[in-house]
Amino acid sequence: MAEEGREEMSSNGESSGAMDTSDLSPPPPAEASEDNGSAATGPEAPADPDPASFSAPPEAQEGDLPADFEHLWKAAHDRPQDFTSWTDLLQYCEQEGHVVASHRALQAFLTHYPLCYGYWKKFVDLERRTGSNDKAEEVCIRGLRAIPLSVDLWIHYVNLLLGTLDMNLSDSPTRIRRVFEDCLTAAGMDFHSDRLWDLYVEWEKEQGNLRKATAILDRVLKVPTQLYNTHYDKLKEHINSHPPKDVLSPEEYEELRALCRQSQKAERAQQAQQEDEERPPGEEGPATPEGVDSEELMQKIRERVLAVRDKVYQENEEEVRKRWHFEEAIKRPYFHVKPLDRAQLQAWHAYLDWEMAELHRDSRDTTQDPSQAAVEGSEPHDAPKDAGIARSDHRVRVLFERCLIACALYEELWTRYIRYLELQSAEEARAVYRRACQIHLPQRPNIHMQWATFEERHGDIAEARRVLEELEKKLPGLVVVRLRRAALERRAGQLEQAESLLREAVAQSTEKPPLHAFYSIKLARLLLKVGRNSSEARRVLQEALEMSPENEKLHLNLLELEVSDASAEAVQECVRRALEAPLTPDTKILLSQRGLQFSEDFSSSIKSVISVYEAHQKLLSELGGTKRPADNGDEDPEKQSKTEEDSTVAAAATQAAPTTTHVPITTPPPPVSADVSAQTGYGAYSSWYQQPQYGGYGYQNSWNYNQGYYPPS
Repeated sequence: MAEEGREEMSSNGESSGAMDTSDLSPPPPAEASEDNGSAATGPEAPADPDPASFSAPPEAQEGDLPADFEHLWKAAHDRPQDFTSWTDLLQYCEQEGHVVASHRALQAFLTHYPLCYGYWKKFVDLERRTGSNDKAEEVCIRGLRAIPLSVDLWIHYVNLLLGTLDMNLSDSPTRIRRVFEDCLTAAGMDFHSDRLWDLYVEWEKEQGNLRKATAILDRVLKVPTQLYNTHYDKLKEHINSHPPKDVLSPEEYEELRALCRQSQKAERAQQAQQEDEERPPGEEGPATPEGVDSEELMQKIRERVLAVRDKVYQENEEEVRKRWHFEEAIKRPYFHVKPLDRAQLQAWHAYLDWEMAELHRDSRDTTQDPSQAAVEGSEPHDAPKDAGIARSDHRVRVLFERCLIACALYEELWTRYIRYLELQSAEEARAVYRRACQIHLPQRPNIHMQWATFEERHGDIAEARRVLEELEKKLPGLVVVRLRRAALERRAGQLEQAESLLREAVAQSTEKPPLHAFYSIKLARLLLKVGRNSSEARRVLQEALEMSPENEKLHLNLLELEVSDASAEAVQECVRRALEAPLTPDTKILLSQRGLQFSEDFSSSIKSVISVYEAHQKLLSELGGTKRPADNGDEDPEKQSKTEEDSTVAAAATQAAPTTTHVPITTPPPPVSADVSAQTGYGAYSSWYQQPQYGGYGYQNSWNYNQGYYPPS
C-alpha cells in the first residue's frame, strides 16, 4: 500500500514520482496509464524551453499543419467518445513537434477528457516552450479547476511559479504561500497528499520560516494520509534539530518554558535540600544562574512538545488504521476509459458507506475533529461546536470527488453524490449535474433526464426544458426524450406546446410505421384525456390506420375511444374495420369480443345484441377452430383436468391482484359446434364472456420504447 501510487499513476490520473522543488516536475514513469498523458505514448519534453524540438513559433505555422493532421483530427472530432482516436492524434502531433497542431489537439482533447493530468502537464510545458509563462499558468489554473484534487498538478503549478517568479520581490513569497494554502484547502485531505505537505514544509524551511514549518507539520499530523508516520518523524527531527524558541510560536514557547522552569526549580530545590543535608557545615553550594536557559531546560521543553504531539499522532494513526483496508482495495484510483470491474465499484461503494456512517456517528459529537482544523489552519480550542460535523462532511465530499475521478464514467456514483448533496444544497447538486452531463456523460440519457426532473422539482421549468432540448439534439430520435419533453410542457400547463411536440414527432416518423403508430397513439390520448377533443383524437388514429392497418394497438386504442363516446354505430364500425384488416385471429376475436361486451352493456335493442352475438359466434367458428384443434373431447382426461386446474389458478390469481395489467388473450373462447341451433343461443353467451381472462382488454401494455426506439448506432 505504501508504494502504490508511486510506481503507477496516482489517484488523480497522474504519475507520483518524487518532485523537485527547484524546477518543474520530472516526466511520469514509463509504465503509467496512457490515457493520463503518461510517457507510455512517448517521453515528455524537459521542463526548460527547447525551441529546437518544435519547427517554428505559432504565428509562422498557422497555415502549415502536418500532412496527416487533418485526417486524424477529423477522426477524433467526428467520434469524440473514441479515446484511441484522440491519443493517436496527440501522439502524432508530439512526434511531429508541431506547436500549433499540438496546441489545437490538446485544447480539444482536454475539453472532452479533463481528468487526464498528464496531458495538462504537456499543455503547460508546450506553452512554456513558446516562451509564454502567463499562458502556461492559465493552463495550470484551468487544469486545477477541472481536477482540484490533483496533487501532482498542484505541485507542478507551484514549481512553475517557483521557476518564473522573481523571489526577490516582496510579494512573491506571499503569493507562493497563498498558492500552497489553496493546495491544502483543495487536496490536503486526500489520502495521497503527502508530497504536497512535504513540499510546503521544505519551502518554508528554505525561506527560513522554521515556525511556519512547525505549524504545517502540526497540521499534517492531524490528517490521515498514506505516509502519516514519516510526517511525525520529520516533526521530531525538526524539533530536536533547532532551539525550541526558533521553531515554536512565542505563546507556546513561553508557556512551556514557564512550566519547565517551574518543574526544574522544584527538582533543584529538592536536590539542594538533599545536598545541604550532606554538605559540611559552613560550605555553600554552587550558585545557579538566573535567567539563563540551560540545555537541560531546552531538552525538557522538547520532551513536552513531543509528548503533546505524540497524543495527536496516536489519534491520527487510529484514523489511518480504520481507512487502510479501504484504500488497499482501490486498485485504480486514477481516471481511465477502460471499464472498472465490479469489485472496484463495490470497493468505492463500501468506502463511501463507511465514511458516511462515520459522518452520522460524528454528528453526535460536538468536538472538532483535528484533521479539519489542520486543513483550515485553526486550533482545536478555537473551533465552533459544530466543527466535527463540518470536518466529517468535508471528508465525505473529498472521498466522493476522489471516487468520481476513477469512476467518472459511471452514472450510479454521480447520482449517489447528487442525492447526498441535494439534502444540503440544491445549488451544489446542480453543479454536479452540470459536470456530469456536460463533460463526462454527454451521451447518457438517463442522468440528463434525472437532471431535468431535478430542475422541474425545484421550480426551474426553463432549465428543465433546456436540458431536455440539448439532450434531444445530442441523441436525436430517442423516443423517451420526446415524451419527457411533451410531459414537461403538459405539467407546466403548456398544452399547445405538448401537442406540437407530439405532432412534430408524428410527422417526422412517417418513414417508420411502428414509430409513427406509437406517436399517433400518444398524441390521440393527449387530445382525448387532456384536451377533451375526441373528434381530433379519432382523426389522428384513423390517419395512422391508413398507414399501418396491421397495427393492432391502433385498432385497440381507436376502439377504446369509441367506447368512451358510447356510440354503438361507431363501435361496430370500428370492429368491422378491424375484422377487415390484416390482424391476427386472436386480435380480431378480442376486438369482436369487446364490441359484443359494449353491445350488451349499452345497446337499447335486444335484436341488436343478438345480431352482434351471432356475428361473433360466426367469427369464432371461422377462427377459433384453427386455434384449438384439440378441444374436441378427445384430449387425454388427465391433461384436460390439468388444463382446467391451471385455468382455475389463473382466475384466482387475477381476482387476488385486480390491479395487475392484463395482456391480450392468446386463447380464443371455446368454439361452438357446427350446429348453432343446438346451443342455448344468446343465453349461453353469459356463461363464458365474463371469464376473468376477458375482464381486461389487454391493449394498455406499456411499450418498451426506451430500448425499441433507441436511435441506431
